[in-house]
Amino acid sequence: MLLVAREIEIKRLSKLYNSREAEFLVLYGRRRVGKTFLIREFFKEKKCQFFQSTGLQKGSLEKQLEHFSEALSKVFMEGILIKTPASWEEAFKILTQFIEKKPQKSKTIIFLDELPWMASRKSGLLQALDYYWNQHWSMNPKIVLVVCGSSASWLIKNIIYNKGGLHNRCTCEIRLAAFNLSETFLYLKSRGIKLNQQHVLELYMALGGIPYYLKYVEQGLTASENIQKILFDKDAPLKDEFKKLFRSLFRGAEAYIELIELISKKEGITRGQIESSSKLSQGGGRLTYRLKQLIQTNFIDSYISLDKERGEYYKVIDEFCLFYIFWMSSLYGKKLTQDHWLRQIQNPIYHVWAGYAFESICHKHAEKIITALGIKTAESISSWKLSSRKQQNNGAQIDLLIDRNDDAITIGEIKYTDKPFVIDKNYQEKLKKKIKIFKESTGTKKQVFLAIITANGLKSNTYSKEIVDGVVVGSDLFV
Repeated sequence: MLLVAREIEIKRLSKLYNSREAEFLVLYGRRRVGKTFLIREFFKEKKCQFFQSTGLQKGSLEKQLEHFSEALSKVFMEGILIKTPASWEEAFKILTQFIEKKPQKSKTIIFLDELPWMASRKSGLLQALDYYWNQHWSMNPKIVLVVCGSSASWLIKNIIYNKGGLHNRCTCEIRLAAFNLSETFLYLKSRGIKLNQQHVLELYMALGGIPYYLKYVEQGLTASENIQKILFDKDAPLKDEFKKLFRSLFRGAEAYIELIELISKKEGITRGQIESSSKLSQGGGRLTYRLKQLIQTNFIDSYISLDKERGEYYKVIDEFCLFYIFWMSSLYGKKLTQDHWLRQIQNPIYHVWAGYAFESICHKHAEKIITALGIKTAESISSWKLSSRKQQNNGAQIDLLIDRNDDAITIGEIKYTDKPFVIDKNYQEKLKKKIKIFKESTGTKKQVFLAIITANGLKSNTYSKEIVDGVVVGSDLFV
């Protein structure tokens, strides 16, 4: 397989590889997003000595060191087993000795994959890493140290913002994100999957841009057929992925699952609403920490609304999680038919979920929307909601709000339909009322424009021509 759609990351890795100084890369991102694949594939074609040791989830210190010893044997001793070191300090000492014995004609890559799993409690790994980086590896211009893991919060706290000897030692930081729509299209194409943009969008709404999930997409099947096969069939490869995912990332995974399930049921939920609705005893500090971890691992995101009283609120932005909670969480143990998903897409509730999923995708592709609308002065992107309890109107919600610094605001109305969206007289009145409530509630004096963002376009008629200032279609998100 070739590296697809990782141009920015490849440029940064190339800079590290060509550097005349020792480099220390911290790479993190959501589990299954392709971190290990990126490092292996990039350095595979390079002239270098590549050493990789991978942490073992819930492994004892002895087991972690045993695996490290096996990696040393493979790379430096042609498979001849060596004695397992008694500590991380001894392990790094042996590694350093092996490196120094080799002629330093090319780079040596030290890749510590899933470092948070290696650094078990009282393991002494961080102290040993601190010593050997500062006293040995940082002085060798041929060394590139790469530490990687799915627990973004652990790496940020213990490596990037380390308060000890590793403080400010990281020379490069990469947060590996999921593919966007255009990257997903390219990735599938590279695997021989010939699906049009509409089918790719449908797949993305269920699987997101996670390479590990997308590798299960089969040639010759529609998006719906692939979703059935990947998620609902008896031997579906991702049927149990949701809980496995959270249990591999977080201690006390049930608290995180409960939290993300709660957030997924709202079109944006405030911290106060989370605290009042949560069954678990979150506690101020613990809730803050959990929300931060979910943000750092790209499961949720936070927004600041123009409604200052409402403050910060949260939304689920991971497509796979949203799909699982909406369609799969209640199916455990049930025997499903081979056309289960094909029947679900005929259900009216399908359009409710599709609306949530498409809105999340639009927020992720906000820059594409701004470009399609020709906006060059966007200052902030958010959503907006007014509860009817505050005023004598029916309340209002704005899906996407682009606050501009050219004395204007663009309101985005997001609609997912399988045909061109139609604005009739009643819907036109609804839009006019929404804009009026927004202006009165915020007190804005800025010019307000209305943009319609739809998966399959907008049907032009008298009502749309009168009120719509811009249209964004699904294909614009693939540009």
